[in-house]
Amino acid sequence: MKKLFLIIGAPGSGKTTDAERIASRNSDKIAHYSTGNLLRDEIKSGSNLGTLINSFVSKGLLCPLDIVLNTVIKAIKNSSHEIILIDGFPRSEEQMISLDNILANEFEIALLSVIEVVVSEQTAKDRVLGRARGDDDKIEVFNNRMKVYTDPLSFIEKFYEDKLVLKKISGESSIDEIVAEMETFIFSKI
Repeated sequence: MKKLFLIIGAPGSGKTTDAERIASRNSDKIAHYSTGNLLRDEIKSGSNLGTLINSFVSKGLLCPLDIVLNTVIKAIKNSSHEIILIDGFPRSEEQMISLDNILANEFEIALLSVIEVVVSEQTAKDRVLGRARGDDDKIEVFNNRMKVYTDPLSFIEKFYEDKLVLKKISGESSIDEIVAEMETFIFSKI
């Protein structure tokens, strides 16, 4: 059975870096997939799908639900690892409900926890604008991405709190402290 951990957080919260480090340190046990990186890889491929994805990402908008869900489920099922970390998902109520419905019928995948990396908006802004990764790292796009993230956040938090799977971790500490706390938590759940 695949043991799934979803890692959510604002743009620039460090969720991808945290998950990458944990997976790298435990490469025999843990696989990590970043929803954003999976979508960016498709954009870089120059495919028609990548062009479609870019038409949303370049404006800081969410990609259509079916594209994102198919990407996430495919990554989980195709992984050779038992423990899966997926960051950047879900990012909307619709994504969350759709994923929950899929997982209710997928007996090979168990959602063990949703880990929220919590940072202030100023910390997120400083990190995102400082990395200059592409079109999605401009102030206007950042502001839209923050709104897209924060608008459904209270509903997402309540949904996962009610399921007793939400764990909040401060993303304001040093990266080593955050990774250590997250890694310890993940291993405590398995």
